[in-house]
Amino acid sequence: MDKQSRREAIRDYKDRKVSHGIFAVRCAASGEAWIGVAPNVTQMQNRIWFGLRQGGHPNRAVLAAWREHGEASFSFEVLEEVDTEELGSVGRETLLKERVAHWRETLGANKLVG
Repeated sequence: MDKQSRREAIRDYKDRKVSHGIFAVRCAASGEAWIGVAPNVTQMQNRIWFGLRQGGHPNRAVLAAWREHGEASFSFEVLEEVDTEELGSVGRETLLKERVAHWRETLGANKLVG
């Protein structure tokens, strides 16, 4: 890769749109679901799966289900992308908490972390 191509790739990476979002991790074998929120929802599955594979995920219930039923029983689903660009940090946090609560109630799910 030449210098110009490298600069363009770096610029494109920095300029990409990162979207806050609400997601679900589901275990088909047990029927359980966990809801989480992320500042970059498109990258969360890799992060969660890595933690589960290494046995270091902070939610022990998710980890126990992973160990009992295996990776093939799990799925990751983006439930909602939230546009927070026009909100301040307080507004963003409030909106995301409301949306997480909505999805937890709707799906009868638990929190993924926290």
